[in-house]
Amino acid sequence: MTITQLKYVLAVAENKNFTKAAQKTFVTQPTLSMQIQKLEEELDILIFDRSKKPIELTPVGKKIVSQARNIVNESERMQDVVDQEKGFIGGEFNIGIIPTVMPTLLPMFLRNFTKKYPKVQLKIEELTTDDIITKLRDGHLDAAIAATPLLEHNIKERVLYYEPFVAFVPEGHALSEKKKISSNDLELDDLLLLEDGHCFKDSVIHLCKSKQGELENNFQLQSGSFETLIKLSNEGLGMTLLPYLHTLDLSEKQIKKLRYFTDPPPAREVSLIYSKSELKLQIIDALYDVIAGVIRGAIRFNDVKIISPLK
Repeated sequence: MTITQLKYVLAVAENKNFTKAAQKTFVTQPTLSMQIQKLEEELDILIFDRSKKPIELTPVGKKIVSQARNIVNESERMQDVVDQEKGFIGGEFNIGIIPTVMPTLLPMFLRNFTKKYPKVQLKIEELTTDDIITKLRDGHLDAAIAATPLLEHNIKERVLYYEPFVAFVPEGHALSEKKKISSNDLELDDLLLLEDGHCFKDSVIHLCKSKQGELENNFQLQSGSFETLIKLSNEGLGMTLLPYLHTLDLSEKQIKKLRYFTDPPPAREVSLIYSKSELKLQIIDALYDVIAGVIRGAIRFNDVKIISPLK
């Protein structure tokens, strides 16, 4: 049994296809198939049911894959142990970021981080919170940036900042005459929301007094982007809520339609998260420090600011 054989098994389990798995592991399909067959002969079991399309794991194969993932993850961390002992900050680092944070936060810190730590090879994915949790558990991500708390017992959360919500209110709306609003002013059936799968949507729903299922409008509209929500709001279809950082790039005309909340404003908690068994802590600390440095900067508009938990 070798680590290479276990990696081939994991690749097939993930792709459910020998050809695709071979492409992902940069070997020929016959080589991959032969190595997996040798492992099955050594263990005297079948890991995959090849009669199924797509290929499925056998009952014992599921147990083998679970153990193989642990073994491969631990073997790859041997280098992490050495790097940490030497204080070396470099190597490949996989990070996921939720869609409502990615377009605003990433440009703020990426250049600074890559310039300060050129030996770190960042691989960044935009992922939903559910996908982030799954990939952290499976060892496919080293860390992620997401809205918290998640209350996942194997995931550590380090708060980066608290980001206030800001209302985008079109002309003629009942709240457009108010200088400041409160969460009590919000009605769910008047809000344009992000589509399901976005944790920002859940945060907004929790702010509202109305309950899902009590919508009075003759339509319920959801979108995957804040830009679309702003355009729809401008058409008079309702108001929407934006995370504070997203408002920094709005035009002067759009800024006039923003309405801020009375103190304390509702806000979301955004954290750097990672598995409690993660060993690339020197890179995590470096990433955390760079982002925290950006957040501590003069990010302020109209007396609203991001709240940093750091001194």
